[in-house]
Amino acid sequence: MPPVAEGDNRRASPTTRRAGARRAGAVYTPRVAVDVVLFAFHEATLKAFLVEPAGGPGGGCWAFPGGLMRVGETLDQAARRELRASTGLRDAYLEQLFTFGDPTRDPAGHVVSVVYLALTAAAEVAGAACAKYRQGRWYGVSELPRLAYDHERVAQVALERLRGKLEYTNVACNLLPDGFTFAELERLYAAVLGRKLDRRNFRRRLMASGLLRRLPATRRGRHRPAALYAFSERTPRVIALL
Repeated sequence: MPPVAEGDNRRASPTTRRAGARRAGAVYTPRVAVDVVLFAFHEATLKAFLVEPAGGPGGGCWAFPGGLMRVGETLDQAARRELRASTGLRDAYLEQLFTFGDPTRDPAGHVVSVVYLALTAAAEVAGAACAKYRQGRWYGVSELPRLAYDHERVAQVALERLRGKLEYTNVACNLLPDGFTFAELERLYAAVLGRKLDRRNFRRRLMASGLLRRLPATRRGRHRPAALYAFSERTPRVIALL
C-alpha cells in the first residue's frame, strides 16, 4: 500500500498504527474480549455452536461467538452477555477456560481474548440472535469448518478441557436433561472421549459413584422398556470415574 501521511492514521493497517504510536511515544493498549465455546450432546453427537460473522476480519469464516468487554463488566458478565446475545441461552453452564493473547491472533488489532467453556442440554434452543452474525449453527466437533482468528486452537483447548473434566467430575450433568437412559449416558462419554468404553466396567463405576438416581418412569424401546436416570446433584463435584 502507498505510504500513509504523518498524522493520517485512518487508512493504516493495525501494524502500521502500532508502529506509528511507538515512534510517537504513545501507549498502545490491547483490547480485551471474551469468546464462548458452547458444546452440546445432540443427536448422539458432540457438537459446537459456531457463528458466521457478518463482516470484519472474520467474514467468510465461522467462529465461536464473542465480543469486546464493556466498561464496568466482569469477565463472567461479559461472557454471559455474549452467550445470551448470540444464542438466546440464559442458563448454560459456564467456566473460564484459557486466555489467548498472541498479538497476531486478530487481523484487526491486538485483542486479548478470555475464552469460556459453556455446556447445554438444550441444543434445540440455541440460534444466532445477534445482528453481527449472519447465522449460527451446530457442527459436530469432528467436522468443524475453517475457523477465523485462532479459533481452531481454541476448539482444541476446549475439547481437551471437557474430556479431562468428564473423567474426574460430574460435568456430564450439564449435557443431559433429567430423564436419560444409561445407554445415552454411555454414548455421551464415548462421543466426548472419542473412544469406546468398557461397558461393564463403566456401568459398575458409575453406579458405585452415587452420581445417579433411578427415576420411577421408563422409556419404551424396540425391545423392553429402558430405565431412566437423573443426576443426584448438579453442583460441581470431583469424583474419579474412569
